[in-house]
Amino acid sequence: MKPDKSENSHINDNDLSNSLKNHTFWIFGYGSLIWKTNFPFIKKYPGYIKGYTRRFYQFSPDHRGTNDLPGRVVTLLPSTNESRVWGIAYAIDNRDIDNVCAGLDLRERAGYTKKVIQFHTKTNEDQIPSEVTVYIADENNEWFAGEASIQQIASRIAVCRGTSGSNPEYVHKLAAEMRRIAPEEDDKHLFELEMALKSIENSY
Repeated sequence: MKPDKSENSHINDNDLSNSLKNHTFWIFGYGSLIWKTNFPFIKKYPGYIKGYTRRFYQFSPDHRGTNDLPGRVVTLLPSTNESRVWGIAYAIDNRDIDNVCAGLDLRERAGYTKKVIQFHTKTNEDQIPSEVTVYIADENNEWFAGEASIQQIASRIAVCRGTSGSNPEYVHKLAAEMRRIAPEEDDKHLFELEMALKSIENSY
């Protein structure tokens, strides 16, 4: 699978190979960053990280909810070494790193911090990153929602909306993207939540 080139990239084709060879900073998106980047990047590759699971255990008091009624979005929880979370790795040009990180720090300010994690992919390219920077909200942050049943999570998501749009939209877009970039993966938590949410929406 050939990597996609960002429409926002200011690197021309002649310089692209050298830029990637000298480049060491990659961002990994496993939630809304998969479809809503809002930052310049050189290349992107689908792939996964190991040792984590994706869960809707983080409250969103801004993008997909409000302070009074926060929505639920994904974070990563430590899991078995063989568990995988699929997403997209983005190559950030050196001249853009500071601005991109500042923007992402603001975007992910409600509980997320950066960690560096090993990256894996089935793409056969020379410039695949060995490590990626990932925003993770752990259970010690103030907006950690914690575990709940699929039905409870779906019921909350169904009524929430924030500055980035409705909370149900977030779920449906993430499920669609997972089927696109990793059709062989069964993200049970995500897909069960999607089904529960559709059931609620169909009952209106």
